[in-house]
Amino acid sequence: MLGKSITKNSVILGGFALVTAAILAFTFQATAEKIAEQEKRAAEKALLQIVPRERHDNDMLSDTLTFSAEQSAVLGAKGPVDVHLAKLDGELVAAIIPAIAPDGYSGEIKLIVGVNADGSVAGVRVLAHKETPGLGDKVDLNKSDWVLSFNGKSLLNPTANKWKVKKDGGEFDQFTGATITPRAVVKRVQHVLEFFEANKAALTQNTPAAPAAIN
Repeated sequence: MLGKSITKNSVILGGFALVTAAILAFTFQATAEKIAEQEKRAAEKALLQIVPRERHDNDMLSDTLTFSAEQSAVLGAKGPVDVHLAKLDGELVAAIIPAIAPDGYSGEIKLIVGVNADGSVAGVRVLAHKETPGLGDKVDLNKSDWVLSFNGKSLLNPTANKWKVKKDGGEFDQFTGATITPRAVVKRVQHVLEFFEANKAALTQNTPAAPAAIN
């Protein structure tokens, strides 16, 4: 009797474990899909903030050019990167390039940088971060207009030695009590501009080129 009872309990426990595992797997999948959809919507909204509808006539969200992990390493990516293209009458107006600043105060800062065809910044938006509220979270446009200071900037304006926060002798403001976060974003935006310049022909022709060396 004892053996049968143990076997019965084992079967019940095993069945419970399977059901629990199935529920957890389903919940994880549903949550992952929901998060992905939310990120997609946030990305679409951010794209239109950087390149408004009147500047392009294509679907930026689906009109992309994929760069390999090797090509996009300077962007802080861990794999291939899809660059969104804004076009008007088939001509490139701007490229919206995703990037990750890994050295934020509280971890990675995910952002997108719009670069106009002339190499100037169309806009910068932070998509996700874990920075301290009231300090580092000022990289978020909802908290501060700091990211707007990149608009119109290029690799020549300011010069390379000025692509730093003011505390480091550069042109960009830091936040009171929080220098690490803006420093990380400034550095990554500069790298995005370098990526655009190195891959400008590929972006204009809509055909990925061989990996370009970026100093």
